[in-house]
Amino acid sequence: MSTFLQQVFNGLVLGSLYSLIALGYTMVYGIVNLINFAHGDVLMVGALTALSAMTWMRTAMPGMPGWLLMLTATATAIPACVLLNLAIERVAYRPLRNAPRLAPLITAIGVSILLQTVAMIVWGRNHLTYPQLLPPVPIRIGAITATQAQLLVVTASAALMLALLVLVQRTRLGRAMRATAENPGVAALMGVNPNAIIAATFAIGAALAAIAGVLYSSVYSVAYFSMGFLPGLKAFTAAVLGGIGNIPGAMVGGIVLGLIESLGAGYLDQLTGGVFGSNYEDVFAFAVLCAVLILRPSGLLGERVADRP
Repeated sequence: MSTFLQQVFNGLVLGSLYSLIALGYTMVYGIVNLINFAHGDVLMVGALTALSAMTWMRTAMPGMPGWLLMLTATATAIPACVLLNLAIERVAYRPLRNAPRLAPLITAIGVSILLQTVAMIVWGRNHLTYPQLLPPVPIRIGAITATQAQLLVVTASAALMLALLVLVQRTRLGRAMRATAENPGVAALMGVNPNAIIAATFAIGAALAAIAGVLYSSVYSVAYFSMGFLPGLKAFTAAVLGGIGNIPGAMVGGIVLGLIESLGAGYLDQLTGGVFGSNYEDVFAFAVLCAVLILRPSGLLGERVADRP
């Protein structure tokens, strides 16, 4: 039982990261029907920007507490990712907003490759060690062993996802976002600026990706130029699982996918008699994607942001 509970907790940590990343996919798709495959690379830029800020601050201001160093580095990464995502939206996506769907999709893949190449030039191709800013001392919670970084991931993700729900459902910006998702033309007649709302959506998604990048690297203690590709792909799977364009669906899909992947990796060796090990955990994400596309293409909780009451 203790092993099962530990795997559930590990899946919750992983699913919280997937949910944060998936929110960027689902918000953009809900408003402009675009799959931003460069979103995972925005996460990578956030993690590496934060790492550069940490390296500089540890040299310039030795003795700074780890939590303050992480908070300051995250505050540096967020505007960098927001500006990057706004530039991507303005230069790469906005001119193709009325083009056939294949054009922006190919553009998104091209932007992803471009970001990875630029990151490789700036930060190098080697894996960089992320500093452990929080004490690595394990914390016992019943039968579960956790670290401060893992607990931070779960609590921060839950708080951010709740704040995003309140933003979308209870604020003027949220109403404008839902109106733009429903019908941009009619929203414009009612005084909403669709371009500004779409840019705000990209900015919010980039901020969440930056935070997710710092949390991801803090848990796994590594950052590199292509680190956003696989988590981004799995987060897209989570968004499809929950219902692409549906914010609660992205949260649920991320948690479910994290649990499936963690439990599968923990018990795959036993179930297959040692034929397959935990290194096959990535198979579960894409098996879930195939199953969802075949059995329930609209996902668990619907399809679009505008369909929610």
